[in-house]
Amino acid sequence: MKNKKYIQLQLITLIIPLFFSCSESTEETRKVINESELPDEKGDLNTYAKRHIESQLRISSNEKYELKIYKENLDGDDKQDAIITVNRLDFAINEAANSANPAKRAEIGYMGNFNFFFYYDGAKDLISPPIVIASSPLLPLKISFENISSENYKDILIDFRIRNSSFKDFFTVINHTPRRVFEFRNFDGMGTSKSECYSFKYTTGSYSAFKDIQVMKANLGSVPKNADLNTFEPSINPTSELLYTFFYVPQEGKYMTKRK
Repeated sequence: MKNKKYIQLQLITLIIPLFFSCSESTEETRKVINESELPDEKGDLNTYAKRHIESQLRISSNEKYELKIYKENLDGDDKQDAIITVNRLDFAINEAANSANPAKRAEIGYMGNFNFFFYYDGAKDLISPPIVIASSPLLPLKISFENISSENYKDILIDFRIRNSSFKDFFTVINHTPRRVFEFRNFDGMGTSKSECYSFKYTTGSYSAFKDIQVMKANLGSVPKNADLNTFEPSINPTSELLYTFFYVPQEGKYMTKRK
């Protein structure tokens, strides 16, 4: 393989970094739970996840946020794992309201670090630190699972929105840690004359046990004239036209494609 040339598809994504400061006037309004307060016997996953997340993200007692748990075997042992998502839309809106330009923040869909996921390792009975997915909190992360690295357990697919575009991150668990190995667009430029749309197929791996990822051309469903392009979720209609084939390169720890 040393004589083969590879090129990784570069995705140019407009990510607008937003840095905010918390401005509670008294310590009473914070009431966060410290990690040391967690009991040795953690009890049910819902309770453990809530305490862990509020501690890690320093979520105050009066903040409304969305927490979802998706259970699946993600590493091949006999213990069930989980992906836990957190959406902090309420916090994003409050931060925007106190900013210098609230209208602009709303226009760009409150882009920032408000969508997170955590990995729960069933064998270790531990939840990871937060993994941020910079995106619009107007839509929470979408989680799905596929057999990509192995037929014996699942890998993690995460869909997220940035204004009128949608992206998909592919994660696999290696040494008890989710690692992103690939990213591509679901669609881009929705509502414009230059919109793009894609679907995915998984076929036998060319160079490893990891399946190849085929990117297929797809057609974007119609978008109503009055649709909010920050939140509207169009239909994706696959075609049989193959655009790219990506394969996993173990030495690089990620997916790549051959130079054309």
